[in-house]
Amino acid sequence: MNVILIAVISLGAIALVLAAVLYVASKKFAVYEDPRIAQVSEVLPQANCGGCGYPGCSGFADACVKAGSLEGKLCPVGGQPVMEKVAEILGLAAEVSEPKVAVVRCNGTCANRPRLNQYDSAKSCAIAAALYGGETGCSFGCLGCGDCVAACQFGAIKMNEETGIPEVDEAKCTACAACVKACPKNIIEIRPTGKKSRRIYVQCVNKDKGAVARKACTVACIGCGKCVKVCAFEAITLENNLAYIDYNKCKSCRKCEEACPQGSIIALNFPPRKPKAEGEAVAAKPAVKPTEAPAQKVETPTVETKPAAEA
Repeated sequence: MNVILIAVISLGAIALVLAAVLYVASKKFAVYEDPRIAQVSEVLPQANCGGCGYPGCSGFADACVKAGSLEGKLCPVGGQPVMEKVAEILGLAAEVSEPKVAVVRCNGTCANRPRLNQYDSAKSCAIAAALYGGETGCSFGCLGCGDCVAACQFGAIKMNEETGIPEVDEAKCTACAACVKACPKNIIEIRPTGKKSRRIYVQCVNKDKGAVARKACTVACIGCGKCVKVCAFEAITLENNLAYIDYNKCKSCRKCEEACPQGSIIALNFPPRKPKAEGEAVAAKPAVKPTEAPAQKVETPTVETKPAAEA
């Protein structure tokens, strides 16, 4: 009996000592967490898509609180309404952010880009890109396996079975950039939605020279530079045989769209152009009539007549 009692007392004493050690350690090494982090995290959509640039919504909430400013921070899923709630919790000013949307910069449909071979392996763009250039002559365009569709958590992108090219539903897209990260060919870009959802961009990423690009795809950019010449705002640059439109400088004049001989420049959601009236070109440049030589004056000789009496 004494042995059992001694064992119980010994174990109790050891437990008390260890408890005291743990208590002191918890107080000394305690990590303070700002309660506002949990408050901010609650108003976030908890999509954990990574579109904000941080590891999940909790990481974004922690960054907002510790930074002491919302400059350069945006939750693409929640958008401006969510950021206003975050700003209210933290007592900061929310920056006005321009809505953005994912844009597919490839128009290599089945009609524009004929297939040269058939891919018969795992249905994955990442695997296909690692193995070879694709089923067509264009090694820069869409592979059509749908990795972007699988990466989107909001059902905002789907493959068009007729064209073989992904299409983005603007109403569902949150610009989280998950599809951008999933695409091994980098054909998807996040661009501002634009006024009245109007956007102008080059729907091609082919960097081959003109003849090679045109042979691979009938609507490929051939790097002719005509769009660069007609742009009065210096919004278009030409690099590696490929034109690119800077949305920060573009004024949506659409002159580049008219100048492009390949139809590679897309003007989305714009009203149809007004047809030119007949004779408009003639009115703009009136025909110049040849100068007529002045008519020569012909003098008729005068005949003097004498009166009959004198005769």
